[in-house]
Amino acid sequence: MEALYKNIHQDVIDRCKAEERDAQFQLYRLYYKSMYNTSLRIVGNEAEAEDIMQEAFLNAFRKIKTYSGQVSFGAWLKRIVVNRSLDHLKKRKVQLEELDERATEKVVENPLMEIKEVDVQKIKQAIFQLPDGYRVVLSLYLLEGYDHDEISEILNISNSSSRSQLLRAKRKLRDYLKKDEVFSIN
Repeated sequence: MEALYKNIHQDVIDRCKAEERDAQFQLYRLYYKSMYNTSLRIVGNEAEAEDIMQEAFLNAFRKIKTYSGQVSFGAWLKRIVVNRSLDHLKKRKVQLEELDERATEKVVENPLMEIKEVDVQKIKQAIFQLPDGYRVVLSLYLLEGYDHDEISEILNISNSSSRSQLLRAKRKLRDYLKKDEVFSIN
């Protein structure tokens, strides 16, 4: 099957398929930071994210010959990192919070809420304070760009559970940020 997606770094990918170590190191350098950040947003721990990212690259290099070019290489690699990160959460025996689908409630946004000052560090800290289930859905949706159908498939939950989890995560994040006075209500 011919690749459908033209990769910028196709020559490096081809050399990795030929098991060239310097090409693997080059590909690692190209994608390391973004894959590390993806894992960190999911697991919330720097050392664990580093380990997961390393394992994901080793796994990717072992399976690189199966990469067919149906999606960008970055998307293919990100899926491996996301799956490894979620597997890690399961190994830590942290279960995603059970969702009562009957309790899916609509959150009414407060139109009077305005951002006074955005402090990226405070937002990151608030995200890491979220329970794992909330943090995972929020990260996959807002930061990694997955839609609810993809999230429900990745996490093996219903679409409505993904939506509900995201709404609750946003509400909890807003509460954390209010405590830090990042937001104010007029």
